[in-house]
Amino acid sequence: MKTGSSSSSDTRSAPGDKPGGINTFKGHDRALRADRLGTAGLLLSVLAATGPLMVVAGVMPTTFGVMGIVGQPLLFVLLGVVLILFSFGYAEMSRHVHNAGAFYAYISRGLGGTAGAGAALVALVAYSALQVGLYGLFGFEVSLLVNEHLDVELVWWVPAIACAAVVGFLALMKIDVNARVLGVLLLIEVALVVVFDIAAIADPSKQGVSLEAFNPDTLTGAGIGTALCFCIAAFTGFEQAPVYAEETSRPQVVVARVMFLAVGFVAAFFAFSSWALTVAAGPDGVVPAAREHSAGMLFYLTESRLGETFTDVMHVLLVTGVFAATLSFHNVVSRYAFAMGREGLLPAAFGRTSSASGAPGTGALLQSGVTIVVLLAFALTDDKPVGDPTAPILRLFTWMGNIGAFGVTLLMAVASLAVIVFFVRRGAARAQLWRLIASGIAGTALLVIAGYTVKDFYVLVGTGSDSLLRWVLPGIIVLAAVVGLAVGAFLKSRNPEAHARIGLGNEAFQLEKAAEGES
Repeated sequence: MKTGSSSSSDTRSAPGDKPGGINTFKGHDRALRADRLGTAGLLLSVLAATGPLMVVAGVMPTTFGVMGIVGQPLLFVLLGVVLILFSFGYAEMSRHVHNAGAFYAYISRGLGGTAGAGAALVALVAYSALQVGLYGLFGFEVSLLVNEHLDVELVWWVPAIACAAVVGFLALMKIDVNARVLGVLLLIEVALVVVFDIAAIADPSKQGVSLEAFNPDTLTGAGIGTALCFCIAAFTGFEQAPVYAEETSRPQVVVARVMFLAVGFVAAFFAFSSWALTVAAGPDGVVPAAREHSAGMLFYLTESRLGETFTDVMHVLLVTGVFAATLSFHNVVSRYAFAMGREGLLPAAFGRTSSASGAPGTGALLQSGVTIVVLLAFALTDDKPVGDPTAPILRLFTWMGNIGAFGVTLLMAVASLAVIVFFVRRGAARAQLWRLIASGIAGTALLVIAGYTVKDFYVLVGTGSDSLLRWVLPGIIVLAAVVGLAVGAFLKSRNPEAHARIGLGNEAFQLEKAAEGES
């Protein structure tokens, strides 16, 4: 039984195509370069977006301190289970649909072009917000290092804009070059965290090597939903693998493999590392330590065990890790813009690639432009002294990060539904039954987390419960969905042919070619 429509990988070569070339009716400038990434390159590109050191140094202490929940390691295990369940359907979908639009392509195939258009704009806004927010953390950390080691006061937005320029340049290069840069930075970053984990277990607190953090009783309380919102942001990145499907060798195999490897690694790594923090500070002391030292907790615990030099190196690697994450997200945003331009959801110029590198150059330039505008807006409204984290961390990084995480969580929930509908409509429900059940469970759990995110957004961004921002910030994602749905509905009524191509990617061009041949 045939369980899905033809994918771009199923198309035959057109006359005149070079062996191993890109078979697309619109030509090479409308296709990403194939066979640029293997399993290792794709895995490193995806994992770089998770920012391991950034999560251990920033997300984990925040979750311990704000929510007062010792059982954070268990939360990472539970979220790992949910996201592996999500990946069963999502990975199977990746075998049938190879499109840089990933989320919106899958949602289009399952729920129709209008829903896909809504998902496309949500994905573009969410990933853009995640990427731009990281510049706040980067700029702040660099300014602190310069002040500490060179005794020079440097405003945070100067290194942030410089970083944006370098990232924009690299995004225009070949994706395999990007993968090498990301891979080196990621491996060094992970190695440092592992060294700390081992040191923490070798030199525990007075409570010894305790497994109390894995006790389900530590998860009782009203803050569990909000804690899940904090922790799920740490996983953001693993779901990006299908974005690179058109640029991988054997996408039917590689993309699914990378997703499972990524989510499994992230869940195990973060569960182990957050447990190491509880061992180093003690189950009874980890929450007070997080509240006292905030994002400096990891460095405080490291210095007493591994010395000042190692701690300084870790500070530097935090900066390079954030840089790697910004580059990874920039690549994803530019590919979403490329896919949308190719299918008429953005101007056609975005649907072209660079002749030299095969990168989606116009999409990369768009994201660079958006980044500079947002950074300047936050810089101009920052009237605090140099070194004050209000604008770069408490606003730019926190606001944008939570907007993006909410958008991605919502997309995963809707994609789970789209996977179910896709296979049911094709008569494959029985053959894919266990994957559909897994998708249903994961989608429900993700929808609950998205609900908690909206409900407790004021906690996530550190404002009061009566603050207008608690509704305005998540409202950006809702507005993106509404505008996207409106664009999809407009295309359906005014240009049904363009509407029918949403989510098809290169396959749409092959269908056009076949139709022209029959006429």
